[in-house]
Amino acid sequence: MPKKQKKKVPDPKLQYLGDRIKAARNENHLTQQALAEQAGIGLRHYQNIENGLINPSYKVLSAIVHRLAMSTDILFYSDISQLEEEKKHLLSKFASCTEDERRFLLKTVDCMAEQFISCRQEELSKEKPD
Repeated sequence: MPKKQKKKVPDPKLQYLGDRIKAARNENHLTQQALAEQAGIGLRHYQNIENGLINPSYKVLSAIVHRLAMSTDILFYSDISQLEEEKKHLLSKFASCTEDERRFLLKTVDCMAEQFISCRQEELSKEKPD
């Protein structure tokens, strides 16, 4: 009679890690297969990471994190605020750009921020009675 295999139960911390990786993969519009290939691992291995069934090695986790341009803080600090998460996401994308691209992004963001501030000030001045 063949042995019945036990179904693996995800570890809560590894499940959290897998959930964060899956969310970042979806944000980057990648399939599990594409990310596994780009990280240099097999599909089943990647699926086990995403499902919280295995603890990835530093080398594998590093490859995944770099490909997704994600901050590692979100992987290890579950109580990180939404603003901090967004800031770290933006900074990780920024860091993955070339120096010329970063200069362009800074100028663009600066210009956009000034426009937002100016529009907000105009709205506030319209609301105040003279």
